[in-house]
Amino acid sequence: MRAAVVVFPGTWSDGDCVWALAQCGIESRKVWHTDETAFEADELVVLPGGFSYGDYLRTGAIARFSPVMEAVARHAEAGGLVIGICNGFQILCEAGLLPGVLMRNDSLQFRCQDVYLVPVNQTSPFLAHIDPSRGYLMPVSHGEGRYVADEATLAMLEDTDRVAFRYAEADGTVTPDANPNGSANNIAGILNERGNVLGMMPHPERACEALLGNEDGNVIWRSVLEAVGVTA
Repeated sequence: MRAAVVVFPGTWSDGDCVWALAQCGIESRKVWHTDETAFEADELVVLPGGFSYGDYLRTGAIARFSPVMEAVARHAEAGGLVIGICNGFQILCEAGLLPGVLMRNDSLQFRCQDVYLVPVNQTSPFLAHIDPSRGYLMPVSHGEGRYVADEATLAMLEDTDRVAFRYAEADGTVTPDANPNGSANNIAGILNERGNVLGMMPHPERACEALLGNEDGNVIWRSVLEAVGVTA
């Protein structure tokens, strides 16, 4: 399996994603935002964190018009795997590939800290092979990470098992104190209807080896590999 890491002006986590994927044996290539070339059917498309276009207007609002996003949309529609991390999540929401929006943290402060996540969905390739009985430690680094949607959308996400991760305690218990940004329902990540598009605010690529403190982020990449029949 290979990955394509999309790079926008202002993206800074592309190198981190390439490194993290390599820890699980996934070879990556970088794709510049003006590239309209279709992705390979079996590629994992990664939209990394950063400040695309300086977050002018609002996060992801300009990047969603980059030519590469048409190729990302086609890839998702064809069933290809797409993950948006932090700014990538914001871009996916702005592009309409995921519902809702990411707003200013309820503290009105930029938050850079470790959080625990508990997986909710157990059928998406991104989560199907992750133990749901515990929390996973990954860092957040954002000022606009509060997931917001109207009540109907939140109910739809809950009823159709499209919540990917919630902010939680180390043992997986979901509490208000575990929520770093005020996201509705402690939501840290969501899925599209087919489960092949994941958006999440925490950074799994920053939790990929013991040197960084832990390797919990790798569970996502390993779940994908197992889902497609590749042993990490």
